[in-house]
Amino acid sequence: MPSLRQRPPLDPPSAKPDEDPDEDRQPLGIRLRRAIMKPVESDAVPNAAVAHEAPAVEQLEAAVRSANDKERLIGLLAAPLAAAIGFLVISALIVNDPATLLKSGQINKLHVAVSVYYELGGVLLALSVLILATAMLRKRLLLGIVMALYGLAVFNLHYWGFGIPFIMGGAWLLVRSYRLQRDLREATAGGALGGATSRTSVTRAANKRYTPPQRSFSAQAEFRRGQRQRQGRSAG
Repeated sequence: MPSLRQRPPLDPPSAKPDEDPDEDRQPLGIRLRRAIMKPVESDAVPNAAVAHEAPAVEQLEAAVRSANDKERLIGLLAAPLAAAIGFLVISALIVNDPATLLKSGQINKLHVAVSVYYELGGVLLALSVLILATAMLRKRLLLGIVMALYGLAVFNLHYWGFGIPFIMGGAWLLVRSYRLQRDLREATAGGALGGATSRTSVTRAANKRYTPPQRSFSAQAEFRRGQRQRQGRSAG
């Protein structure tokens, strides 16, 4: 019976082909960097290509019908901000309104009645409510129009810092709506064109497969005999 000293030593566990034998000896920073910056797997390439494909017609129709969560959130945040800006602007206009009469006793042409400011404040408040309603209903086009109108109203009151963000937000929503509708028209037109092309190709293939009926040998002989008889009569 062989002793323990005569037994052959056990083989060390072989390293995997994908693993580096010196990986455990490398610093922690290098191992973390290698773990984060992994090469792209081959299975991920087709998935990335599929992700960048053009959206389907159903997806475009859904996108045109309703705004996404980001656009809805913009409207929900813009509505209370618009109401607060409206109160601040109207209050500032009323406080800074010139006096009714000048020092000479004449009527000041720059004076505006307070009722006009109240009406203007009501319009701004109504636009704020419309911004909230269109955002809740996910109406992208209407939300862009109302935001742009609110921005123009505040801009015309010479409060450009408050009006420009609403104008830019409304313009962005309008551009988004236009691009989605354009993509939907192109997708539907392309689908219709593809269907017409396929139908045309099928018709052409069917025409190529069509062969006219051939006359039998006896019918051809009778036809030639009749031609000869007619020629003989005309010659006689």
